[in-house]
Amino acid sequence: MNSVPLDLNQKVYVAGHRGMVGSAIVRNLQAMGYPNIVTRTHAELDLCNQAAVQAFFAQERPDQVYLAAAKVGGIFANNTFPAEFIYDNLMVQNNVIHQAFVHGVKKLLFLGSSCIYPKLAPQPMGEDALLTGKLEPTNEPYAVAKIAGIKMCESYNRQYGESHGVDYRSVMPTNLYGPGDNYHPENSHVIPALIRRFHEAKISNAPEVMIWGTGTPRREFLYVDDMAAASIFVMNLDKAIYDQHTSPMQSHINVGFGSDVTIDQVAQAISKAVGYQGKISFDPTKPDGAPRKWMNSSRLNQLGWSAKMSLDEGLTRAYEAFISL
Repeated sequence: MNSVPLDLNQKVYVAGHRGMVGSAIVRNLQAMGYPNIVTRTHAELDLCNQAAVQAFFAQERPDQVYLAAAKVGGIFANNTFPAEFIYDNLMVQNNVIHQAFVHGVKKLLFLGSSCIYPKLAPQPMGEDALLTGKLEPTNEPYAVAKIAGIKMCESYNRQYGESHGVDYRSVMPTNLYGPGDNYHPENSHVIPALIRRFHEAKISNAPEVMIWGTGTPRREFLYVDDMAAASIFVMNLDKAIYDQHTSPMQSHINVGFGSDVTIDQVAQAISKAVGYQGKISFDPTKPDGAPRKWMNSSRLNQLGWSAKMSLDEGLTRAYEAFISL
């Protein structure tokens, strides 16, 4: 077994516990029996405020930190508010990681994003693709912030690992979906957007749902509770094992489902999960985006973790979560 025995007495701070990933991490920690989970809403603690974060860590003194807090959004939001996306994310990361160090936190897990990889990275995207090419321009500020978070964790490990026992790790999720997702009509991602559209089409008895593009681009999707389980797995990996599979300046680990599907296939699966009986068609005059985005998760698989939730079952649960909103 590659993970160390769980110490359920650890005080665990989950930053961003109201987000899709943060809430799933809390759910999974609670199910594992962790009794001492610390959370703060944005109203209670502004992570961009250095003094406030310092005071929080001085008061709570957590043993472990899951850094799942981030300003996130779709292409429209990233294009419209690039300054906010780079400033807010850099400030949150800098404050949480540095104050964790100052207040003696030995274990921290930083959650990044697949957008850290170059726009034209070879598929599937391995960890070694980082910093080998230009980023996708629409979300470059967000991606740069996430890359900085990885490098900050690595830098603290390199400078303070031996002297202070610092062990800060990073995981890069593929496209996530599930409970807690954003179903906004304009700026949600493909699965929540299609769940909403197929649901509305079912309710209104619309004969057809038209989807942008050709339906041929391939995407990888991971259920959010699998992502949470992977995060907890990586956090608790034995350090010697983790070090064997990473290097000091390339320490992040990809978390993916392991295979991808076409947009057509995911649309058919969502239609089935929702119970929509009409026709699905595609508008090839609209843009497709990148032909493929697929993460190489072999490093994590070799460490002993792989995704459990099938796409069909995950979509059924995601739809149940959507209609319960």
